[in-house]
Amino acid sequence: MNRDVLGGIILFSYYLVVCVIVPVPLKYWTRVPPEIIRKVQHIGYSLSVFLLLNLFSTWYWALSASAVLVVVAYPTLALIERTRWYRRAFADRAQSGGEFRRSLLMVQATFGLLIVVLWGLMGIRWAPVVGVAVTGWGFGDAAAALVGKAWGRRRVLLRWVDHAKTYEGTAAMAAFAAAAFFLTLFFYVGLPWASSLAIAVIVAPICAIVELVTRGGYDTFTVPIVAALAIAPLVGLFSAAGH
Repeated sequence: MNRDVLGGIILFSYYLVVCVIVPVPLKYWTRVPPEIIRKVQHIGYSLSVFLLLNLFSTWYWALSASAVLVVVAYPTLALIERTRWYRRAFADRAQSGGEFRRSLLMVQATFGLLIVVLWGLMGIRWAPVVGVAVTGWGFGDAAAALVGKAWGRRRVLLRWVDHAKTYEGTAAMAAFAAAAFFLTLFFYVGLPWASSLAIAVIVAPICAIVELVTRGGYDTFTVPIVAALAIAPLVGLFSAAGH
C-alpha cells in the first residue's frame, strides 16, 4: 500500500511539472512557439506511462491512480479555463478551452485499456509492451506535427485523409516511431537488437498510416492500440524463436 500511495504522489507531481511548472513559464516569458510547447507536453504525457508501469504493485493500482488523476484534474481544468490567465498561460488550441481536458481523458483511457489487457489479462510479462506502444505514439506523433508544420510541402490529397497532413510529416512519424520502438524494445523489454530493429521496422509504417487516416485527434487512441496489437504477437514470435 505504501508503495502505491507513493506512486500516486509521484504521478501527480510529474503531471504538475509537465502540465504547469514547465510549460507555463515557457508560454509567459519566452518566444517558444505554442506548438512546440504542446508537443513537449505531449511527449511528457506519453512518458508518464512508465510511472504507471513501474511505480505500482499491481495493474489495478496503476489503473486506480490514472482514474484518480482524471477525477482531480478534469474539473480543475474546467474551472481554470474560465479565467483570463488560462489563455495567457496555456497553449490550448481550442478557442474556448477544453483541449487539455479532452487529451487527459483520451490519454488516460488509452493507458487504462492497454494496462487492463496487456498487464491485467495477459500478465505482468506483457506489461512492457504498453510502454513500447505508447512511446512510439508519443514521439512519432510529435514529430509528425512539428515536421509537417515546419517543413511539410506536399500535402496528402487523398479523400480519406485530413488534407492538413503532409508526406514529410508522415515520414517523420514513421522514423521517430521506429526509433522509439527500437530503443524501448531493446532497453526496456530486453529483446536482442536485431529483433528490436525488425519489429520497429515492421510496426512503425503501420502506425504512420494509422495516424495519417485518423481524424479528429483520435490518433491518441488508435495509434497506441494498433501498435500494441502489432507488437505483442511479434514479441511473442521473436521470443519463441530465440531471437
